[in-house]
Amino acid sequence: MNTITVGHRAGPRLLAGLSYYGPAGLPDHHRQHGPLPAVGRRLIDVVDAAGLTGRGGAGFPTGRKMRIVAGGRGSKVVVANGCEGEPASSKDRLLLTMLPHLVLDGLAAAAAAIGARDAYLCVHDHEASLLESLQAAVAARKDSVRIQVSGVPGRYVASEQSALVQYLNGGAAKPAFSPPRPQERGVRGLPTLVNNVETLAHLALIARYGDRWFRSAGLPAAPGTMLVTVGGAVRRPGVYEIELGTPVGEAVARAGGLAEQPQALLVGGYFGAWLPAGAAWPVPMTHAALKAAGGALGAGMVIALPASSCLLAETARIVRYLADEGAGQCGPCVFGLPALANAMADLAYHGGRGRAGRQLAALLPLVERRGACKHPDGVTQLIRSAVRVAARDAREHDVAGPCRGITREPLLPLPGEDL
Repeated sequence: MNTITVGHRAGPRLLAGLSYYGPAGLPDHHRQHGPLPAVGRRLIDVVDAAGLTGRGGAGFPTGRKMRIVAGGRGSKVVVANGCEGEPASSKDRLLLTMLPHLVLDGLAAAAAAIGARDAYLCVHDHEASLLESLQAAVAARKDSVRIQVSGVPGRYVASEQSALVQYLNGGAAKPAFSPPRPQERGVRGLPTLVNNVETLAHLALIARYGDRWFRSAGLPAAPGTMLVTVGGAVRRPGVYEIELGTPVGEAVARAGGLAEQPQALLVGGYFGAWLPAGAAWPVPMTHAALKAAGGALGAGMVIALPASSCLLAETARIVRYLADEGAGQCGPCVFGLPALANAMADLAYHGGRGRAGRQLAALLPLVERRGACKHPDGVTQLIRSAVRVAARDAREHDVAGPCRGITREPLLPLPGEDL
């Protein structure tokens, strides 16, 4: 996927120092933004006033999370989540590869604000070159916080915040039962702040330019900019910086527009939802607006599916992948997700017997809201959106067999596949 830098009306923010020729070293970073100013506990108030929310998917207010951790007893820990478990997303890797010091500034600023002495920057352990470059970036700095770059198993659930904490504590990289949450008891039992690397990059800029500057982009209820990965049937797939509240259709237009007639848009990633192309076009890219439209903002992804593809087949591939990536800690993951994957595959690729639709309808309520973590619910949300958006196709598949779209090459990326 190519990387394209597109800013908002005030110009790019996160991507302001991005070069096509190589990563920004520390001198380049300081020429662009200047050194990180001395920050303390007051930064929490500034982040609160800025209205920064997490860019990893949940959208939790960052200042509130920082305040909870800072108020805990004893030493504190900060964890930067750069694992980017969503296969369709490229934004975190872009930041870590090309603008690592912006992320490291955010990590250092967050640590100073909450009183942490130790910090971890987590990426997938199979990305050897990225691990090496990040370790070199850390070595080039003189931060008061001890930053350790840690490799984490490259599984979908490993990037969930409690899974990261459990792995750093010497356990398996699987979501833990809660409470307690990491903010209360995390790494080594200490209050732990876990933030996505894009969130920390925004925090680094807020520490320099303040809350009013941050709020000068976006909407009053959803301020700032965000990175969005636009892919599928678009002319220039890549990572773009947009203001929150930008319509979905404008995000696609920034990627050069559609390359084929669209059928639907997958918004929010594999834990997001399918939306009809026409209905999705004017929806503002905010958590509230997309939720009201039946979708999800997630970690910021928009994938255009052309009319010549089979939405059900694409969904079946993703559901099979997500079923294989489950934590294996509860019945919905061990039994429910494989059963849903089989039913989706039956509907997409076989059909013609009038039973696959009934199977899905019976299985979905048995899995929803019954898992030990949110993984099963993400899968059921994706399936429900697929069956809703492609309702006519689902009926025809179920009664008459699969459509011609199943013969087209798959569009949605999966680890290990070269699409």
